[in-house]
Amino acid sequence: MRQLGMRRASLSASLKIGDRRGCCQTPEEKKVHIPFAQDSLVKQWSSMQNMTDRSEEKSKTPVQRNKYLLNINVGGQLFQIACKVAAQYPITRLGKLALYTDPTKKMQLCDDYSVQKNEYFFDRDPSIFHYIFHFYCSGVLWIMDEVCPSNFVEETEYWGIHLKYSQRCCRILFEEKQDELSEYLKIQKELEAELEPLSSTVQFEGKFLGRFRKMIWNLIEDPYSSVAAKIIAVMSSFFVLISIMGMTLSTVEEMKHKTGKMWMEQLEMICAIFFTSEYLMRLISSSSLKNFLRAAFNAVDLVAILPFYVQILFENLDEGDMLYHEELHKMENVSKLGKVLKLIKLMRIFRILKLARHSTGLRAFSFTLRQCYQQVCCLLLFIAMGIFTFSALMHSVEHDVPGTAFTSIPCAWWWAAVSLSTVGYGDTVPDTVLGRMVAFGCISFGIILNGMPISILFNKFSDYYAKLKAHENETSHSLKISRRIRLKERALHKLSECCRADPRCHH
Repeated sequence: MRQLGMRRASLSASLKIGDRRGCCQTPEEKKVHIPFAQDSLVKQWSSMQNMTDRSEEKSKTPVQRNKYLLNINVGGQLFQIACKVAAQYPITRLGKLALYTDPTKKMQLCDDYSVQKNEYFFDRDPSIFHYIFHFYCSGVLWIMDEVCPSNFVEETEYWGIHLKYSQRCCRILFEEKQDELSEYLKIQKELEAELEPLSSTVQFEGKFLGRFRKMIWNLIEDPYSSVAAKIIAVMSSFFVLISIMGMTLSTVEEMKHKTGKMWMEQLEMICAIFFTSEYLMRLISSSSLKNFLRAAFNAVDLVAILPFYVQILFENLDEGDMLYHEELHKMENVSKLGKVLKLIKLMRIFRILKLARHSTGLRAFSFTLRQCYQQVCCLLLFIAMGIFTFSALMHSVEHDVPGTAFTSIPCAWWWAAVSLSTVGYGDTVPDTVLGRMVAFGCISFGIILNGMPISILFNKFSDYYAKLKAHENETSHSLKISRRIRLKERALHKLSECCRADPRCHH
């Protein structure tokens, strides 16, 4: 029979059957033994009280020193730990403090030392040190949910205690919370970078025409900087809509005649001139050419104006072919050139992306896609797997049916894609019972698949949109207040000038 060990005064039963640490102790061991979380060992501390009255100090009895105890003062709270207990962990800060005999080395481990009270002072968080104190008494590092992960890791690193001493359940939950916090801080940093302008006032200092370039940059890039900048932002969006409308009307049969075609060309030329001037103003006023070329919005602006000039270049090349080539070869070039021009004109549809520069919703949507690209790629992977799986099943059960449209697996891809997306055009349908069962499974899988990431994407989009909108409202509100203050100052200044100029004001 194993002998039952005596339970020590602790909040948790840390002793096992047969553990003899709590019983049969020598007098010296009982003297240095520290019960776990004993209230008398954690004392409130108000000040160092080194500058007390000398007369009172002489009347008091001298403090009895215990060489077996470490008096630890952490942020105003006093803790007592047995030297033998702290020495069990020699790589920790308190373990080194218990083992060192050189006073100089001990002073390097703490922030201050009181000779009268034999206390080592540490300017650290006392609330976190309660967990450290419990670790020395029980040998287990407990982690509560309400603890800040960053602060807890910083404190444990300072005291030299590794997270391996904690329980596995606590460590797993703590690491998950730590990863969530790191991801949140990363997203916040990227969102702040999204909100910040590409060029700040500091970046223009000391550069050629820095003040003028900063003024032009604010005029084009920051619509909340002035009324003129807001007007330019509205004009930019207006020209984008006009350009898209012109490209749409150019495909109408009635607008392909000479008069309509001429009007469309003139409208395209005006829009191209505005977009080109806007792009050049951004390029000239940018403080960093490298950052300017790497920006996504500037690439969209470049794509918006390139089709116009490429079309002019191809038309000039077409005239050269008309002069120097034979008739047959000339017609072939005109046919190839026409296809290229159609493709180039189609690139003008990307001008609609310019609206994202001044649209909070589009910016939040693009930011959401960038942050959730892993979920989106996973969704596309599942869709591809579903298409290949259900198209193969449908072909295997429908290929023997006379007049079936599922003659091969590639022919069934379109049906599987339409069914997975729950659109259901009905242009291709199964005829057999097994085929309809496969179709029901495909539709059910599509409903489940499309419903999974919607909540994640929508919640993140709502969060990012709210933060972007709040930042814009805060910026516009601060600018309105500053304008009111400047307006009041200008009015008072004008009034004072009028009073000085009028001699009757002096009488």
